[in-house]
Amino acid sequence: MTPNADPLAALTGQEHAVSRLNAIAHDPPQSIVIEGGDADSRVALALYWAMRLNCASGDIPCGQCPACKQIADFAFNDLLFFDGREGLIKVQPIRDLRGTWGQPPHGDGFRVTIFSEAQMFMTEAANALLKSLEEPRPGNVFVLCAPQRERLLETLVSRSWVVTLAWPDIRRNAPEIEEWTSALVNFWHSGRGWFDRTSTKGAVNKDIAMQVVLGMQRELREAMSGACSTQVSSKLAQTCDLAKMRRIGLILDKAQEALNTQVPVNPAMVLDWVATRLP
Repeated sequence: MTPNADPLAALTGQEHAVSRLNAIAHDPPQSIVIEGGDADSRVALALYWAMRLNCASGDIPCGQCPACKQIADFAFNDLLFFDGREGLIKVQPIRDLRGTWGQPPHGDGFRVTIFSEAQMFMTEAANALLKSLEEPRPGNVFVLCAPQRERLLETLVSRSWVVTLAWPDIRRNAPEIEEWTSALVNFWHSGRGWFDRTSTKGAVNKDIAMQVVLGMQRELREAMSGACSTQVSSKLAQTCDLAKMRRIGLILDKAQEALNTQVPVNPAMVLDWVATRLP
């Protein structure tokens, strides 16, 4: 991840979440889940937590000491960062770090391991991390960032302290993607009108399929938060209970994983799979 001149800038308006972390900094839990907000604000809060636990001031991050500056640049010896925005989080890097997590941190603070977009964990990787959380790791803390806690392995969440950021400002999908998300929700309700879209030759490539999946995730966030600023999110909220929306979230995560893998996939078939998962 490219260092940001002000990596905490995305925390504007998130004072409540920051204060919650400050309240537990004297006795930090081994693992926290950061949900809500957007990807940038989740990472910003995770970096704030790393600074809070390692700042030379021993209190609110000063932003000027070597630890704060190195964390901001992702160059701190006791900071490990996995970026799920770049693809799946696989099992081998997790296994490789188990020995490191079994050791005390290099400095006087804490070793902080951040998983950005932790919903991108492959199942084996999530289970490997779970094994580490089941064993005490003095001086090591973990941060799992995800849009909603329901997108993570339930046993990981149950072992974590959850912080919820304020939901982001309304962001509408582009009109061409909104056509796809609207068609998908309508198909779930009527069983008609979807396959004409995906069967048209050249209508779906990998980029379009990913935009549709991400766009549907955005609509789902709107529905789950109660904002419902679009016709699609309103229809989801009116016709789907929370359990069904969680199921949709899991389906979309699986589709995103399929589109992110290096194995060749048929993008149209991935979207068709999403369409047919809900009766």
